[in-house]
Order: sequence, then C-alpha cells, then structure tokens
Amino acid sequence: MRRMIQPIRVPRNIPEWQQALARAFTRASDLLDFLELPRDLPSLPPVTARDFPLRVPRAYAARMRKGDPHDPLFLQVWTQVAEAEHAPGYRNDAVGDLHTLRPGGILHKYQGRALVIATGACAIHCRYCFRRHFPYGEVLAARDHWQNTLRELAADRSIHEVILSGGDPLSLPDEKLAEFAQALEFIPHVRRLRLHTRQPVVLPERVDEALLAWLGRGRIRKVMVLHVNHAQELDGTVTAALARLRRAGVPLLNQSVLLRGINDRPDRLIRLSEALGDAGVMTYYLHMLDRVQGAAHYEVPEHEARALLQTMTVHLPGYLVPRLVREDPGAPSKTLLAG
Repeated sequence: MRRMIQPIRVPRNIPEWQQALARAFTRASDLLDFLELPRDLPSLPPVTARDFPLRVPRAYAARMRKGDPHDPLFLQVWTQVAEAEHAPGYRNDAVGDLHTLRPGGILHKYQGRALVIATGACAIHCRYCFRRHFPYGEVLAARDHWQNTLRELAADRSIHEVILSGGDPLSLPDEKLAEFAQALEFIPHVRRLRLHTRQPVVLPERVDEALLAWLGRGRIRKVMVLHVNHAQELDGTVTAALARLRRAGVPLLNQSVLLRGINDRPDRLIRLSEALGDAGVMTYYLHMLDRVQGAAHYEVPEHEARALLQTMTVHLPGYLVPRLVREDPGAPSKTLLAG
C-alpha cells in the first residue's frame, strides 16, 4: 500500500511588529539598565504592580533621555510609588464606562456613536490609563468572530460611527480586524470606523502592509485617532509610519492628556502641536486627566490648564490649537473647557 505523505505545516511568519512587541521591557531592572538609571529608583513593588505591570516597547524607550529620571516619556510609564496612594474623588471606573456597557463589549454614551472594547491588550502601559481597572475579561468584543457585537450594531440604526478602542485595537492581528471591518460593510447605517490607538506612536512597526491593506478597502471611511503627549514621541520612525497611513487615505487626529511634569508647560504643548502639524496630524483634544485611582499625581488643575491653552492660542494658528475637554460621567458629550 502506498503511504500518504503528510504535508509539513510551516508556521506562518510572525509579523515584525509582534516580534518587536515580544521584546518589550517588562522588568523594571531591564528598563533602568537600558536607560542607565540606578536600580534603586523608587517604584511600586512588583506584587503591587501585578494587576497593571510595566510594559514598554524598546522603540519607545529608545526615545527617552538616558540617565534622566525626569524624562517626559519615562514618567509616563514608570511605576511610581504614588500610584499606591488612595486619592479622594478618584475611582476605578473614572468615566462611568460600566454604567453604559451593553452586550458585545459596546459602550453607547454619545448619540450616533458606539465604542467597542475590542481587546484589553496594549503595546505600552501608560500609568495614567483611565481603563487600568477595567474588567476586560468579561466583555471583549472580538470573541466568537465579533458575532455578539455585530448583532448589537446591526440592530441599532441610530449608530453611524463605530469606535474601536480597548486596550489598543491594533494589538489584534490584522486578520481579526479586517474580519470586523468587512462585516461592518454589510450594516448599511454604519458609515465610519474610528480607531483609537497608540501603537503607531509607541510601536511604529505596527504600520505594515497588512494593516494598510484592510484600512484602504471598503465603503466605510476609516479614521485614526492617535495619542501623543510630547513632541519627543515623534521621531523619524513614527513620522514615517504616519506618512504611510496618510498615503493610504486615513485621516489622522491626535488626543493628548494634560499631565503634571510631562507636558504642563506652554513651550512643550506648543512644540507638540507644531510637531503634529508637521507630521500631518490634526490636533483634536487636550484632555484633562480622567480621575482614575492610581493616577492622581498626574493631575493639572483646571485653572492652570485654561491658562496653558490661552498661551497656545496666542502663539499658534488656530488650526494647531486643540480643544481643552473633560469627560464627565453621564454627560451627553465631552465638556468643552476652552478652544
């Protein structure tokens, strides 16, 4: 009897961005050694940081100033002792997400728009993250080929824009994201797909041909909202990645968070707006800090924020001045403070 030869299964090539993500710093000692900082720099004990551990891609760490514990990028990711201090007025559910949560991982806060919690994964763990306590394991939309989410979206004809968030939706493989985008094509009342992501900034390898291929296809308009807080985050690799997105026809907007010790100076905010403009990114929002437990040390008072935006208005053309906003739980839209 002739024996059947079983084909050899060759594993699919791992995309470069996933390889880069696997090399991210996850141990404090490794990051400190890389940045030539003392290992006894005060930080959260590992057992305390376990639920929201350190995670920093090497491409992002490479933009930090070595030997400087006050570097504005380092301060966004370092597990500071202040995170363990209980702050009155700060909550685990800072913006009231859990009160608006629907089946399929959908948050329906604003008229005409639905936000989808695609994944709990991020390439970087920003210490001020307003969803650092979110129960992702219970609500992820990408399960079961997005079926529950798609069913909810199709049933609600008031929804014209779907916002993919998380976590970071670009943490998912392109096959999974393309599957969702293609399925939305068959929901006629959905016209736009917006992606809120930090990955093109912290992991520019993520903007590869597979991502650009599905972003550039279909009836539905794709819009990308980035998250850049400091001009130092925009090096040549990032601006090149953003240029690839623009060439694919994806409009780029930016949301920043106003953070104590990081961007709460007029010169830093002005440089950030100018750098974003040079990179073809529209300044969109400058957010007041969402009052999540563990992030109180980042807060900038509202009167200081208003003064900062006034200075920006004097020194920049109007199209480079973001709107200063705050998100209030239960409000029908973001609260505009200035801009």
